[in-house]
Amino acid sequence: MKNNRTDYGYFRVAAAVPGVNVADVTANVAAIVKQIDEAWNNGVKLLVMPELCITGYTCADLLGNDALLDAAERAIMILAEHMRQRDMMVIVGAPLRHAGHLFNCAIAIHDGRICVVPKTYIPNYKEFYEKRWFASANHVRGQQSIVVGGEEVPFGPDLILDMGAARIAIEICEDLWVPVPPSSIAAINGANVIVNLSASNEVVGKHSYLVDMIRHQSDHSIAAYLYASAGYGESTTDLVFAGNAIIAENGVIMREGKRFTTTPQQILADIDLEALENERRINGSFADSLLQHKRNYRHIAFATSPANYSEMKLERTLRSLPFVPTNDAQLSARCEEIVSIQSMGLMRRMDFVGIKKLVIGISGGLDSTLALMIAVRAMDGLNLDRSGIIGITMPGFGTSGRTHKNALKLMEALGVTSLEISIAAAVEQHFADIGHDKSVQDVTYENSQARERTQILMDYANKVNALVLGTGDLSELALGWATYNGDHMSMYNVNGSIPKTLAKHLVMWFATEAMEHSHSPISLTIHETLLDVLQTPISPELTPADEQGNIKQVTEDIVGPYELHDFFLYNMLRHGYGPSKLHFMACRAFSGKYSSVTIKQWLTVFMRRFFSQQFKRSCLPDGPKVGNVSLSPRGDWRMPSDTCSALWIKECNELPE
Repeated sequence: MKNNRTDYGYFRVAAAVPGVNVADVTANVAAIVKQIDEAWNNGVKLLVMPELCITGYTCADLLGNDALLDAAERAIMILAEHMRQRDMMVIVGAPLRHAGHLFNCAIAIHDGRICVVPKTYIPNYKEFYEKRWFASANHVRGQQSIVVGGEEVPFGPDLILDMGAARIAIEICEDLWVPVPPSSIAAINGANVIVNLSASNEVVGKHSYLVDMIRHQSDHSIAAYLYASAGYGESTTDLVFAGNAIIAENGVIMREGKRFTTTPQQILADIDLEALENERRINGSFADSLLQHKRNYRHIAFATSPANYSEMKLERTLRSLPFVPTNDAQLSARCEEIVSIQSMGLMRRMDFVGIKKLVIGISGGLDSTLALMIAVRAMDGLNLDRSGIIGITMPGFGTSGRTHKNALKLMEALGVTSLEISIAAAVEQHFADIGHDKSVQDVTYENSQARERTQILMDYANKVNALVLGTGDLSELALGWATYNGDHMSMYNVNGSIPKTLAKHLVMWFATEAMEHSHSPISLTIHETLLDVLQTPISPELTPADEQGNIKQVTEDIVGPYELHDFFLYNMLRHGYGPSKLHFMACRAFSGKYSSVTIKQWLTVFMRRFFSQQFKRSCLPDGPKVGNVSLSPRGDWRMPSDTCSALWIKECNELPE
């Protein structure tokens, strides 16, 4: 299971827009060579450049002139020689003659070896009239080769170029714009990196459509998509070319170059082939597509060695908070959507069972606060009186004045029913019944309090015909940081797929909303109370406070920072990464905040707890799925409770200090 590769599943790619001068092949080759050398110096494995960049796209009827076509072929051989002894593939565009036709081609060159892929869809409408010169790849379906510089090389639209784990397919400009692009079929048949050599001119509104199309194509294909389009230097007789360079991966635009620049440009990114492979494995519908769209592609293998990313800067954005959008506007919209999912799920459950009341344990902490806010929204949505929400504070041996005060203030401001039931006497009686010394503050001491609180909530809900609303979140479920048959259990849990890092932003969203929609004293109280909840240390409050009444039992001091655990959780479940890659990524995502040793420590804790606490996740109450990472045993995560964690712990122990 240990990832012994130095590349960690990454593959460095680049899209470049070199300088071009129409029909000046010598100058164009020199410009291409500059881009090749820059990419090589940056550790790039795959470089793509625009359609017909060797001659220029706008040569028009000169494309029928042998002088230009001969020069283009000689240029390919010059580039092939330049690429010798280089473990990098460059893909450039040029016109080539074959079997009585002229083809608009992509020429792939690696260490002097050449492969050629012709364009399939030849546009001949509006400003395009390529059929005047070019034939479609449909003319050469089947096993084909072409002679370039006196050498016979693979030729055809059925080529997939293999560089280690990268399986590269090529399409050219218009190929992307048709109902079923060649890249869709190639992806279904195994290609995971798609390159597009383009010469798409600019008109108003076209660019945003193009970017969306590239993003969606990479998403539908579960692949990386590299796009390079003609730029400054092409003829402006009728058209203008802005020089687009775009790299996308699985629905995300990773890098995008500048448009309308007069200078050459190159963008690069490290795509994650391991994540793409895992996504394809778990997406059964993608695999089933092969039943209808299987083709006989020719795989051309190129020898390559893995990059050593321990010595390279990672050209990829690693989000330290993967559950939380980075854009403020997007974050606000996402919070609104999440809250709607949570409240809608709760509304339907209440409506179905015919219950009009909710019972919630309100501690004044983050999770119960979020659950309370969702409950209020659900009751409002059902046109039910908020007094039907019965919030119960249950002070015990570790309850602090701060959390108790916040719980009472928030319930009063929201207009819900507030009850207080101390658990101290009941727990002390329980200690006496089982013969436990109260001075021994062990797991029995803590869990007895959690279970007493749950018993109160369940029994009171039975008394008033209400649902007990759970408050535990996804991060706690991942770590097993919940008392089995205590706060682990409820009748419906709206927070079950909300990680701790996201819960903070949801509560902040409620705090902001309180002030944006009203400036009344009640709204101000809600706003200020929610802010104070966010500033309160996360704690189960099961052991006594210090001499000043402050929380002494801080959860993150015991199990580790939730931002690290949420990072591990997301990337392990979403992408199937093992400890080595998780550690590598976390060291970069949290550079300057946590040391490699600290990350290793908490990653080991995460793995131990995640595996050992599965039994708690195997019997979770119902609750709405919110994001693409969830631990519900009814669909999202199924694992035997007695799974051995030895492989994962061993890999953690072998991580560098």
